[in-house]
Amino acid sequence: MLAAKLLLVEDDPALSELLEYRFKNEGYDVRSTGDGDEALVLASEDVPDLIILDWMIEGTSGIEVCRRLRRDKETAHVPIIMLTAREAEDDRVRGLETGADDYLTKPFSPRELLARVAAVMRRIRPALAGEKVDVGDISLDPVAHKVERRGKSLQLGPTEYRLLKFFMESPGRVFSRGQLLDGVWGTGSEIELRTVDVHIRRLRKAIDIEGVKDPIRTVRSAGYALEPG
Repeated sequence: MLAAKLLLVEDDPALSELLEYRFKNEGYDVRSTGDGDEALVLASEDVPDLIILDWMIEGTSGIEVCRRLRRDKETAHVPIIMLTAREAEDDRVRGLETGADDYLTKPFSPRELLARVAAVMRRIRPALAGEKVDVGDISLDPVAHKVERRGKSLQLGPTEYRLLKFFMESPGRVFSRGQLLDGVWGTGSEIELRTVDVHIRRLRKAIDIEGVKDPIRTVRSAGYALEPG
């Protein structure tokens, strides 16, 4: 399973180092910066699963970074937790209205931030918590290891099941063949990229229902995505 990708935007070196250490210990793939302009570049280069964003940072302010991320269709869906020393209610409201999903005022406990991030990840990637996942007309039960589409039980091979589960954890997101190899076969796998195409074809065949649109979208020169609905 590919680790959840977290972008940490915090310009206090000591706090940034502490949070990066804590999140990496929890299994997150963490990238960090203290600059708002670099944060926008990092988010566009490799879209994270979640962003922790400080309000007062170098370059473009955190509130403006949040606004631009919400305007970009590639990052509009990414959860954002804002960190700030601003305690006024108007500031909290402004942050939430700009597009932040949660708000934490400094000083705060790293343990509380970890808990909040975990709660958000459970909502956006429920399969990580062993909960049933529904995307469009497809339902996947990771505990019973069952997949249904429109109430019809589907028979998937082990690799196709893992591939579908990976897609369903991030519906709508486009994954390159390399990302799919890392996420489904594991980092460092010696499987060839074209093998991904073979299993995509098998998955499409396994979930196909006559007269119903194929939910897997091929994005030319980019990869594949599972349509959310």
